[in-house]
Amino acid sequence: MLVLASASPRRQDLLRNAGISFVVQPANVDETPLPGESARECAERLAREKALAVWMKRPEDLVLGADTVVVVEDVILNKPVDADDAVRMLRLLSGRVHEVITGVCLVAGDRGQGPGVSDAPSGRTLRTGSETTLVTMSAIPDAEIRDYVATSEPMDKAGAYAIQGIASRWIPRIEGDYTNVVGLPVALVYRLLREQAEG
Repeated sequence: MLVLASASPRRQDLLRNAGISFVVQPANVDETPLPGESARECAERLAREKALAVWMKRPEDLVLGADTVVVVEDVILNKPVDADDAVRMLRLLSGRVHEVITGVCLVAGDRGQGPGVSDAPSGRTLRTGSETTLVTMSAIPDAEIRDYVATSEPMDKAGAYAIQGIASRWIPRIEGDYTNVVGLPVALVYRLLREQAEG
């Protein structure tokens, strides 16, 4: 049984659309970046912490954790804390290219899996990775930023926007995996699932 350690409806939709069966059990972890931690390290660590938090309650299951961060000029943007924070983030992104990084981690009970995949205490096998996509955002007039924030669409999303929603009007180009920007790099997740199944 695959357990998704996330309440994100976008991640759930992406897995369903890819024909991957799962159940949901959200993890509740502190998503604050650590001092000196790179964006990729942060995303992978949080994905690992989320997966392990749920796996500790369901050690017989396969648990998938994920965390998405947006990075512009070495500044990590997580989910906005309020409307003013969302406006601040969108002003930072306006007219620039930024990175979207999603870390993923698959945790399973150690049933004689192949060597080199376990970096956890005895009894667990972890497979961790991340995907990076470059996103070009057009310059957004301040009035449009405020109107967008008023829709509430940005409020539960890293970087304060949804590429699959209203914000698509400001994104003329991406380089990399689109599903990664939505919140879950499906091809990477599927590869990890296949590696786990093949041992």
